[in-house]
This record gives sequence, C-alpha cells and structure tokens, in this order.
Amino acid sequence: MVSETSFSSYNRSPTPKFCNSFTTRIFSDVAGDVTIVVDGDSFLLHKFPLVSRSGKIRKMVADAKDSNISKLELLNLPGGPQTFELAMKFCYGMNFEITCANVARLRCAAEYLEMTESYREENLIERTEIYLNEVVVQSLEKSVEVLSTCEMLPPIAEEVGIPSRCVEAIAMNACKEQLVSGLSRLECDSESTELRSGCLEWWVEDLSVLRIDFYQRVICAMGRMGVRPDSIVGSLVHYAQASLKGIGKCQIWNPARTRPTSGLVENDQKAIVETLVSLMPTEKSSSIPMNFLFGMLRMAIMVDATIACKLELERRIALRLEVVLLDDLLIPSVQTGDSLFDVDTVHRILVNFLQRIEEEENEDCGYESECLGSPSHGSMLKVGQLIDAYLAEIAPDPYLSLQKFIATIEILPDYARVIDDGLYRAIDIYLKAHSMLTDNECKKLCKFIDCQKLSQEACNHAAQNDRLPVQMAVRVLYFEQLRLKDALSGSSGDGFLSQRISSGVPSAAMSPRDNYASLRRENRELKLEVSRMRVRLSELEKEQTFMKQGMIDKAGNGKTFLTSLSKGIGRIGIFSGPAGGKRHKNGRKSRGADGKTGRSRRHSVS
Repeated sequence: MVSETSFSSYNRSPTPKFCNSFTTRIFSDVAGDVTIVVDGDSFLLHKFPLVSRSGKIRKMVADAKDSNISKLELLNLPGGPQTFELAMKFCYGMNFEITCANVARLRCAAEYLEMTESYREENLIERTEIYLNEVVVQSLEKSVEVLSTCEMLPPIAEEVGIPSRCVEAIAMNACKEQLVSGLSRLECDSESTELRSGCLEWWVEDLSVLRIDFYQRVICAMGRMGVRPDSIVGSLVHYAQASLKGIGKCQIWNPARTRPTSGLVENDQKAIVETLVSLMPTEKSSSIPMNFLFGMLRMAIMVDATIACKLELERRIALRLEVVLLDDLLIPSVQTGDSLFDVDTVHRILVNFLQRIEEEENEDCGYESECLGSPSHGSMLKVGQLIDAYLAEIAPDPYLSLQKFIATIEILPDYARVIDDGLYRAIDIYLKAHSMLTDNECKKLCKFIDCQKLSQEACNHAAQNDRLPVQMAVRVLYFEQLRLKDALSGSSGDGFLSQRISSGVPSAAMSPRDNYASLRRENRELKLEVSRMRVRLSELEKEQTFMKQGMIDKAGNGKTFLTSLSKGIGRIGIFSGPAGGKRHKNGRKSRGADGKTGRSRRHSVS
C-alpha cells in the first residue's frame, strides 16, 4: 500500500526522477532492474510487477538474448508516456481514478501491453471495459467526451471498438431523450420560439466538439435510430457555426479577407462543408433555415467544394426561393476579373426554381381547374419581384456583362411580372452605369420592358428618359395615349371590363393554365351580364310605355271621372290589342269571368 506522502511526491517529480524516487520509497531495499523508454522518456522500474500483468513486456524480457537485460523500448504506445505512467501505477497496485478523459487511452494502452485476464484477474483491460460499459455508454455527455479523446489515438482504438460503441451510445441516448422530452416538446409548442428551442436539442452543443468524421458517424446513427429531422438540422447549424467562419451572417464579406491562409485549414473547412451538406435531411417536412443554406453555399464557393455539393445547396434553395430575402442572393464572386456578385449561381438557382414550378403544375389538375391563382403562380410572382430587386442591386456593377444581365432577365416568363416598374428601374440603372453601350445593345435590353405593364409614374419617367432609345420613348407615348383614350371612354364602356382592368391583374401576369380558367369564368359572367341586361331592357321598355301614356292622359281633361275611366281602359288596351269599345268590353268580361286567364295572357304578351 502506498502512502499519500509518496503519492504526492510522485506527482510533483518529473517522470525519470519520479521513477527513481518512487522505487526507492516503496522498495527501499530493492533497486530497479529495468529501464523502459517510451517516446524518449525513461522509466526505472522492476521486472516482476510488470511481467506479472503485461504480456508484451513478459515476451520482450523472455525473448531477450541477455537474461540480465536492463533496458527496453516501447514504440508507438497509445497515449504516450502519460498513459504509460498510469498503466505502471496499476501494475504496482497504486490507486488512481479512471475517468472519461483517460479511459480510452488506458484501454488502448492495455491492449498494446496485452494486459489481459490470462496473466492476472481484473487486469487493466477488464477494468477499463467495466468503466466503458457501466459509466460511459449510459450517458450521452460522457460518450461524447470519450469519443472526442479517440481523435488522437491510433487505429488500435477502432480495433477495440471504442468509437463505434460511443457513436451508438450517443444515438441511443438521443433517442431516449427524444421520447422522454415528448411531453416537454408539447408544452413548449405553445411557448415562444426561444423557449421551444431551449427545451429541445440540448445536446447539440456537445456534438460540436467532435471531429467531422466522428460527427458524421453520429448523425448517420441518429438518422437510422429515428431522431427527429429538425433536431438533426439544429445540430448541423450549430456545428457549422462553431466550425466554419462567417456562417449564419447575411452581410457580404471580402473573400480575400476571409479565405483561409493555410492550405490545411482550407482543406479541413472544405471537408466540413461537403460533409454537412451530405448530412442534411431529405425529408420534405424538415425545414432548413434559408440563411444557413446561403451561408453554406457561400462557404462552398469560397473553399471550392465539389460541384455536386454546390448543386445540392442550389437545389434546396430553389425549393423555397419565394421566401428568400434580397440580401441572401447577393453572393460575392471569388473569381478575379469577374463581376462583384456571383450571377451564375443565382441563374442556376432560378433554373431549378422553374423546373420545380413546372413539376408542380404537372402534378396539379389540368386546365379544368377553377382556382384563380395557383400556389405556384403566387410563388412565381414573388420571385419575379425578388429578381427585379436583385437586378437593380447588381446593375451598378461596372464589371457585369450585358449577356449575364439579359440572361437573368429573360429566364423568367412574362407572367412572372404583374407590372414592369421594377424591371424598368433595373434596366435604367444598368444603362446609367454602362454608358458605353451601343444603340443596338440598348435596344436589345429595352425590348424586355412591356410598356403596357408600366405604371403612370414609370411612363412619365420613361417618356423623359434620355438614356432610353427613341423607339422605346415612342412606344411609351403611344400606349399612354391608348390608356388615356380608354380612360375617357371608360364611363360608357363595359362596366365589367373596366372593373377587370382596374383590378390591377392583367392577363399577361397569369400563367397559361390560370389564364385559361380565368377566361372561362369571365365568359360565364359575361353571359350572365347579357341576360341581366336583356331583363333590364325589357323593364325599361315597359316603363317608357307607361310614361308616354301618362303624358297623353295629362294632355286631356283628366280631372273628370270619365277621363279617369277611359285612362284605365286605355291602359288595358296596351296589353289587349288595338283600341275598340267592343273589344275592350270583351276583354273586361274575360277578366271578370276568369282572373287567371287574364293575368296569364298579360304575362304572355309582356
């Protein structure tokens, strides 16, 4: 048994001196008989306690030609001299604590030294295995801590299965926490977003300390065991923010300033970006924050990630492009001599978005759909406004070529824009910043503006804009005259048509499917309006007849009883046929005899 005095002296002394002092204090009458060198550090020890527990040292001593060998060297011992010290303490029977920080190194060193049960019961391998099974794998935090210590260990750690056991333990404990916290999740759903995020993925910070290859294994295991996709997304976001520079920031940074100076660091960040993208959940129900996707895309461009990685990010962004903010699209270009913004990336995102819209329209019901304005059409209108604002932002760039600017304009269909004011503003800014354009180039650019879709304010500005071609100004004035003419004649025109025009949604702003459904509905409403006009016309004719007869009666002596009587007979004559006394009498007799017949006859004539 070792006293506390000798133990504290051991801790204070350097390694070689410690061994001399250590053996002298415990075995004062027995000198050390073997020196073991580990990574340049020498340990003066005794053969007997070592060979009784370590099969490797026993074999080295037995294989030595000189029976009086006094020096041995251990090469590539896992954990180095510090771990060897702990192993020797175990051989000498000294008490020490096995912790999460040293258990992986001790387990690997015990495997290297062959400290199995064949040489002594409850040897170091058995003791470390008990700690791993009864303490480490039962806790998510301890499993993460032990797994992080395996990063610096040689492949022998994989041979004894420490990383794989820790990975499975982390995933299993995460699933248990997910089940236990189900009630807490329901309670947090009614609370604020901050509280809800705080009561859910509490373990995401622990995983951020892992190396990317271990982290990948943990996330894959979580996916297999059924951890929620939103929990995995939260972990991915936190890991990226902890491991990458600039992630989660929307502002534009200088690529030259933030590009890693070390090639090793850049390769590490490239591996992190590509791995995190591959780990993103594929479930449609998982909502990945857009600022995280754009941050990952910017980092992928900066570190020159694989094409597949960048295309996957662009595809995911295109799935929800209608909710993207303008600042997200302002991706800086890292290529020298190119435009300030990465227009090609935005163009590819738009291509993916249009493919998505086409697929959604093919999945929906055909042209017989009665809904006005499908969800895909609404998304198209939002993206049209977003791209017009994006064009206005990149237009002042002096290095932006006309071809890229036009390609970004013409990729969207005509019905993506309700009005062309935003497009006109972007083109005007581009013309102002690129005054060296030829007349043909100006005409080629301005042909994308639909003068019929310009507001009154935009038309007034365009009519006085010297930067526009003359033909453009003439078209603006022509359509302005047509609009003024329609406005003046609108009071006597079709009320339904004027109402449709004033709604601010011209047919050019609709997709072909929605436009067809709208035309069918308008046709039905027009037919109904015509029927109503016919009924109204018939009523007006009746009223006009009564008014004429009243004017004739007022011209005579309408104050007498006979005049009043003749007036009543005259009204009957309007519905009975030509005026005649005999005929009037017959008519009155007919109504007196059978009132129903008279009413039905009158109704049939009218």
